[in-house]
This record gives sequence, structure tokens and C-alpha cells, in this order.
Amino acid sequence: MAKKNSREQLSCSFCGRVEGEVELLLPGLNGCICNECAERAVELSREYLHTYQKQRAAEIKLNELPKPDEIKDFLDLYVIGQERAKRYLSVAVYNHYKRLAQDKGDDTDIEKSNIIIVGPTGTGKTLLAKTIAKLLKVPFAIVDATVLTEAGYVGEDIESLLTRLLAACDYNVEEAERGIVFIDEIDKIARKGDNPSITRDVSGEGVQQGLLKLLEGSVVNVPPQGGRKHPEQKMIAVDTKNILFICGGAFEGIERKIAQRLNTHVVGYGAAANHVRQEDRERLLHFVAPQDLRSYGLIPEIIGRLPILTNLESLGRDALRQILTQPKNAIVKQYKKLLAMDGVSLVIDDDVLDFIVDKAIEYKLGARGLRSIFETIMIDVMYQVPSQHLDTYRLTRDYAAQQLEKSNFDLLANA
Repeated sequence: MAKKNSREQLSCSFCGRVEGEVELLLPGLNGCICNECAERAVELSREYLHTYQKQRAAEIKLNELPKPDEIKDFLDLYVIGQERAKRYLSVAVYNHYKRLAQDKGDDTDIEKSNIIIVGPTGTGKTLLAKTIAKLLKVPFAIVDATVLTEAGYVGEDIESLLTRLLAACDYNVEEAERGIVFIDEIDKIARKGDNPSITRDVSGEGVQQGLLKLLEGSVVNVPPQGGRKHPEQKMIAVDTKNILFICGGAFEGIERKIAQRLNTHVVGYGAAANHVRQEDRERLLHFVAPQDLRSYGLIPEIIGRLPILTNLESLGRDALRQILTQPKNAIVKQYKKLLAMDGVSLVIDDDVLDFIVDKAIEYKLGARGLRSIFETIMIDVMYQVPSQHLDTYRLTRDYAAQQLEKSNFDLLANA
């Protein structure tokens, strides 16, 4: 309880100093605390919480972990199709949990299996990564490989991709060291030719060389704010031995590499001899192999550190139609919710959805194009309807065609 040295003078209940001896004295219900004791209490609290979080980071109970089929079931709620890729990711994530929980005293050490996903644009590579992030109990970060360059050149250092992982766990290094990083656009750092470069390839082969130590596992110094490192900047040491890396890329044109390896002509690129098999272009990605990635421009060392290779298949008409309406975050559901907040019920004719799917296929935009087309159609509706005090708004095919006709989307058909 606060003690009074005089009628007006109060003292700190912790250190006993009076008002004149401290900068600030905060009164409470039954006592007071000075600013210095309050600051010390905050420091002790952080120290305790840091130790507690470190202990929790090391405690992973297998019986509490989501099993591979449970992870896949969760992915099914948001991602249509891509059964093979979802199985690979589910098993890889579950094994990552088990690797963190393994007995350190055992002679058998479970090594991490980094993953690389190959698939055309708009097939769901980034969506799969974001969906897994919702379920995970470990820190998760999505980074872009296109901004990375060798040290000393314009761009970001390779180590800076771990900055987002640190930010995802409030810069708790112990938590970050058991996290998962999704590196998007990995194909954009392919070297410019099949042969090793005799000149500087600072955003291609040079970045791949820099990624080797991160993928394999080593202690690296990470700039806390990302970007470039400089001598006076305080670095954070992060051990990447237990960080799982998932890489994704479109690898545009890799079908030709696969076709050459299979002694196959891609449909539409020339007539084949009688002994040569004909394979559908979209199906060729199913046969992707590490040697195709090497031919594309990934160095053998980085391919060896990404042992699990899977692919995403091009989305057909039925899959695109389902993507519009079925997932939890489907674009149609989002717009119905937006208008419902204005008291308007949105009704969409079935032929409107078919029209949107046809346009997405025509423009070769994949699932990502569905949203662009739908938003182009709905922009005037979202501008006018909230002020019209309607109960119901019906979206028709004629209106959708009219909206696209007056937009710049028509230019894509001839692109």
C-alpha cells in the first residue's frame, strides 16, 4: 500500500521513493508505482514471455497435429481440383511437423523435403500456399523471387526473404526457425541459357547460388527491415535447418522441354512421325521431371535441394465453373455478401457464369481471370445499386456481355 511521507506526498509501493525523486508516480487502487519500476516490470514480463514462447516452440505434440487427410480436406474447401498437388503438400507439411517433434537422441535424423510446384498461371499455386497458412501452427510467409539479386546489385539480398517469416512471428527467432516459406516465381531466376554463365547473371544463376545455403540449412544473417545489408545494421541470426521451403513457378514453355525428352511433338507445333506419340499440351506437365527443370535454367544444385516435384494441371471448363461458386471464398459468394451488407439480394443467371468461364478460357487467364472479368462486369452495379434502395438485383447475360464489350477486355482476345 502506498505510504504517505506527508499529507500530500505519496511514495512508490515497490521502491519506496517519493514523488520528488521520480519523474512520474502512477496511483492505483491501493498503492502507487513509479515510471522506473513500471519500465522494469515490462522488461521482466517480456523476458518471461520470451522464455515461455521458446519452450512452447519446442513442444509439438503429434496427437494435436492435423493429419495429411485433414490438411487436404481443408484445402478442398478453398481450392478446386489439383488432387495430386494437394496430396503432396499435405504429406510434406505433416512430415515437417513430425520432423520438428522427432526425438533428438535418436540416431536416425529425419531430413526436410523441400518442394517445387510447376503449373501454368492461374491454376492455384499461390492460393494453395495462402490456404495452408490459415491452418498451420507454424509461422508461414510468402515471398517473391523476382526482386532478389546478388549482393551489391540493385534489388534485395537473398537473406531478406526470411524477413517476412520473422515478421509473421513478431521477430521470435525460435518460432521462425521452424516455419515454412513459399517462394513464388522461382522460374524467374532461371539462368539465361542451358550452359553455365560466363558473365554476371545477378538476378538469375547468381540468386540460385545464394539460395543454396538457405535451402540446405545454415545460419544466415537477416536484415530486420529487409532490403540491403549495410555494415552498421544490426543483423538477426536465423538457422534455416528446420525451415521448410516450398517453391512455385509457371515455367512458361517447359512443355517443349518435356516433349523433347519424351520424343513427342506438342500439339500444334508440327506434324509427328508415325513412331512419335502425340500428347495433349496440358497433359505434358504431368510428366515433368528434374531434368526438364535443368534444361529450363535451374542449376543442378538447387534441383537437388528441392527433392519433391509436383505439378498443377490446367483448369478445364467444369473446374472454372466450380471455382466461381463452390469454394468458401468464391467470388460470387463475396459479391453476394457485399451487396447483402447494403440490404440487396444478388441473383445471378446461370448463363452469366457460363459466359464468364467462356471468356476466361478465350483470354487464357485461368482462375485468376475469373475475378478480373467478374469485377469488370460488376463495377457499375457496385457503384449504382447501394444508392437505389433495391431489395433484389438480377444479373443477366446480356448485361454482362454489354459491360465487357465497352471495357478493355476485348483487347485481350486479340493479344
